[in-house]
Amino acid sequence: MSQKRSIFEEVSHDQKPEVRTGVIDGARRGSRRAVRWWLILLFALVVAMIGVGGWTRLSDSGLSITEWKPIHGALPPMNAADWQSEFEKYQQIPQFTEQNSWMQPSDFKSIYWWEWGHRNLGRLIGMVWALGFFGLWAAGKIPTGWKKRCVLIGALGGLQGAIGWWMVASGLGEGMLSVASYRLATHLGLAFIILGTISWYVLLLGREERDLMQARRVREKKQFGLATGWMHFAFLQILLGALVAGIDAGRSYTDWPTMGGQFFPPYAFDIEPLWRNFLENPGLVQFIHRMSGYLLFAFGTVAFLRGRRSVNRTTRSAFTAAWLAMILQVCLGIAAVMTAAMSHVAITHQLMAVALFVLIIRARFAAAYPVSTSVRG
Repeated sequence: MSQKRSIFEEVSHDQKPEVRTGVIDGARRGSRRAVRWWLILLFALVVAMIGVGGWTRLSDSGLSITEWKPIHGALPPMNAADWQSEFEKYQQIPQFTEQNSWMQPSDFKSIYWWEWGHRNLGRLIGMVWALGFFGLWAAGKIPTGWKKRCVLIGALGGLQGAIGWWMVASGLGEGMLSVASYRLATHLGLAFIILGTISWYVLLLGREERDLMQARRVREKKQFGLATGWMHFAFLQILLGALVAGIDAGRSYTDWPTMGGQFFPPYAFDIEPLWRNFLENPGLVQFIHRMSGYLLFAFGTVAFLRGRRSVNRTTRSAFTAAWLAMILQVCLGIAAVMTAAMSHVAITHQLMAVALFVLIIRARFAAAYPVSTSVRG
């Protein structure tokens, strides 16, 4: 039987109770890390998807599969009869009859594999999202308030699959040799929306919620506003680039800084009705993309100069990185024009657009949640 102890009894300094602190915070940090690594994997897959999609477009492979089979289409042709069946379906569409009638089955296989790979990469992304989301949910690893955000990414991915087929279907109709450029722009635009959303979430999960709440109070409003405008402007330029790619406008005028030896391209409004020129006239579409690029560079430079005035080193570095990426992207754009959009230059230009877009988002995040540094630091 234990003895009663006096309330005046001295407690030895050697007998200190065991105190465990930070258990809840540690669990939260673990959950945030798990979701963040899952999103980083999705981010890498989406970047790969944009790259493969760009090469599929450059190689004119996007119409090689003329049916939408979300599940059964995961399997490629397994024998000669299956290959012949797929080839015969391709032979029925205008792209073959009016442009690629020279193709033999061996030629068809080379474009089929690119489109098959593109679609199956999309299936892989969907599977990684589903396994990650439901696995983290079952394990209780999704932090409070993040379930809807994770569902949003999955919903956008599902919508992207539907838009992908909507795009392909536009190229199967009479008189169409490729997909409609505005549908291609919609498809690429949504890919960048998904990429941007994941990027923002990864940045949020990279810091503690408590830290974010404190940083939000000292938001750098001027830099944040300019970075937001820069991000939207870059997104618009990406859409215009998709319109250029959709009609091969990048191969229509290969001189720079002029177009056909003059500032404004000739025959810019030859298509009737007038509005179609803004989507289908190669000279006008490329001209708009060029002018928008110049304006974007000017706006980005203003944002960079304002960002360099931040008192926080992390913010200054983020704006500098985005501005340097923009300079490189301008050089790649000029190179794409002067090489008539050679495949390796064009795909590098597209992937550089990914890097630029993400770096602008990073600069915007740095202004929204500045990392304070001491005067000495």
